[in-house]
Amino acid sequence: MSPHLQVYRFRLSMFLSIANRAAGVAATVGSALGICWISAAAKGPKSFAKVQKVTGHPLGKLALAGWALALVYHFVAGIRHLMWDSGARFEKKEINEDGPVAAGVTVGVTLALVASILGVAACRSKKRAS
Repeated sequence: MSPHLQVYRFRLSMFLSIANRAAGVAATVGSALGICWISAAAKGPKSFAKVQKVTGHPLGKLALAGWALALVYHFVAGIRHLMWDSGARFEKKEINEDGPVAAGVTVGVTLALVASILGVAACRSKKRAS
């Protein structure tokens, strides 16, 4: 019989492992919504305008940023797992050192990605206004 969960000390590596699974689910759900967005664009301007209204809302933007975070983290964690599968960085000390690095890379890349997308959107809206 396995020991009860109270025996284990909660560690960052445990959280990152659970977060990788959750990010995979969130990335899949977000990708399904992305396919809906593309299909609305294919249906015509009316359908696309409806979807743009939803994604232009602050909650829609937050959902898109969350999707970006899930995609980036799942990618970073996937690279980390590939390294482990090759036998590299698989000691307990190295795993604990790499966890904060993976979290930092995820946050940095996600912020850069979201800022870039918002910057392009702002430039386009200024261009349309003039």
